Amino acid sequence: MTTQARAVERGPAADFGEVLAQASVLVVDDEPGMRHFLQRTLASRCRSVETAPDTAQAAEMLATGHHDVVILDNVMDGRRGVEWLAAQRASGYFPPSILITAYADLETAIQALQAGASDFLLKPFRSNQILNAVTRCLERARLERENHVLRHELRTSSDHILLRNQLIGESPAIKAIRDMIGRVAPLPSSVLLTGQSGTGKEVAARMIHELSPRAARPFVPVNCAAIPPDMVETELFGHMKGAFTGAHQSREGLFLHARGGTLFLDEIGELPLPAQAKLLRVLEDRRIRPLGSEREVPVDVRLVFATNSDLNRAVAEGRFRADLLYRINVMSIHMPPLCDRGEDVQDLATLFMEKLSRQLGMPAVPIPPAVRAGFAAYRWPGNVRELRNTIERALILGGFGAETPAPPAATQPETLAAMERRAILAALAACDGDREAAAARLGISRKTIDRRLQGGNG
Repeated sequence: MTTQARAVERGPAADFGEVLAQASVLVVDDEPGMRHFLQRTLASRCRSVETAPDTAQAAEMLATGHHDVVILDNVMDGRRGVEWLAAQRASGYFPPSILITAYADLETAIQALQAGASDFLLKPFRSNQILNAVTRCLERARLERENHVLRHELRTSSDHILLRNQLIGESPAIKAIRDMIGRVAPLPSSVLLTGQSGTGKEVAARMIHELSPRAARPFVPVNCAAIPPDMVETELFGHMKGAFTGAHQSREGLFLHARGGTLFLDEIGELPLPAQAKLLRVLEDRRIRPLGSEREVPVDVRLVFATNSDLNRAVAEGRFRADLLYRINVMSIHMPPLCDRGEDVQDLATLFMEKLSRQLGMPAVPIPPAVRAGFAAYRWPGNVRELRNTIERALILGGFGAETPAPPAATQPETLAAMERRAILAALAACDGDREAAAARLGISRKTIDRRLQGGNG
């Protein structure tokens, strides 16, 4: 019979930290006494503890719920734990596991590691031993997730984030955004962030995460436009060993790296149609199937989406699924362009100067009144990212020169398309015509550059 206990106090387990407090543990052992001991030891320290008397019931529980760690007895009626563990890992995702046994030898230890166990404990053991083993298991899994996400961010990010969790400014527009984020963050609903490139959509997504009940769990940003189309499925959902040429080992996808937390899918409009169909299925069922796996895995993530394109137009043109748009557009927040944020540009300029000077190890340079006046009048087609780059360039050059943005001299207002084209051409010139590098510099996709230069605005 399954039992479950919620953590109601930390007591003497405080030394094991929050890494245990957020954990969900499944104990699989045919001895009632051992199940009771492990539940009593872990229940007041972990978020939840469930127990199963055999592998058949454990398999059902793994198929319907999320567990961070499995503690598995090796010798049970019907099947050895190490054999079941190996079979489970071969068929799909399986949580980090600790094998426990009263019959230890070198061969069993080797089999446990080959089957994918994270740790191996010999019975009888003390409370502190199992607590340390679970903590090590969780920490190892956390580091692996963070390393994978960091590598992903380094591959796909066009610009490091200076203001990670802040929307700076006191303009009515930005105050309204902060108020909206405060209202939606505690809810489980999906959020769609819209607006031009460089308006702070990822910063807003991070704020939603930090103000949500999931703040202690991972925030995983994904730039959909930066993932090669043939790699989208494995990046998002993971794959099994041998699923395709070059898949020498199984790997979790970003959905599983974000479990319990928030997955931020930026530039969702660039997701290929086949991947859109799979994402729609995940939104409906809250389950994923790693590439090459026969098992569906339940996922618990909060989804935040962002786009700088018109998704309704993309639907009309057949580039985006209408049913997916209905599912992701539960709550929409539009990020205003910098030119609509009044005096916020001055506050941001000052803040960028302070933070970038420390970051680059260079003395701050004054922003003359004439330059600030130019900042106020300029339309900032690159938005906050362009302002940041302007300040960084001034720091490197030791002051503001002729390249400092100023309002257009033309008597007629410059169109948005013209400003975007001018920004793209300037970036291409700075990158010697390399469109990939120019896209990274502007924080947009290569496809967007191609469309803008061809005269489109999708």
